[in-house]
Amino acid sequence: MNNDYLVISAIGEDQVGIISELAQTTADAGCHIADSRMTVLGGDFAIIMLAEGRWNELAKLEASLPHLERKLGLTITTRRTNGGSELQTRLLPYSVEVVGMDEPGIVQELTDFVAGREINVREMATTRSKAAYTGTPLFCVQLTLDIPADTSIARLREEFMEFCDHLNLDANLEPLKS
Repeated sequence: MNNDYLVISAIGEDQVGIISELAQTTADAGCHIADSRMTVLGGDFAIIMLAEGRWNELAKLEASLPHLERKLGLTITTRRTNGGSELQTRLLPYSVEVVGMDEPGIVQELTDFVAGREINVREMATTRSKAAYTGTPLFCVQLTLDIPADTSIARLREEFMEFCDHLNLDANLEPLKS
């Protein structure tokens, strides 16, 4: 049996029960949540999730979302997708963590560095905080990268560390642990 996939993104004012309602609606349609990311940003809740099911189950899920959108005050968008490509099997997942003083342009410079080497960013999370004793604004970015298998990791690591040193950033580049 081949399953199909539906990407659902939703955003709206944070409230208790949003995840439960989304999970119940997905299950009621006969689908399951294959992957998801959820967070609260400011006072808003945001989710992106991948629902999996047969085409008719996904159609039932899609049909139920406008009601859920009204009930929870969310803005929901959907897009049919596939389960991934053969290309993904020739990629090495790596984890990157970068910490430094919070300055404009860090994300742009980091993503430009990896894009210039044909490396895809699979996931990214950023946070801001203050240094413990000085109160200096700090920036932390965590990335999951898909590095082509034919890439020299030693060379990439060396270039990346030089790049981060130049920007006065502390960084780690390690294989993603499952």
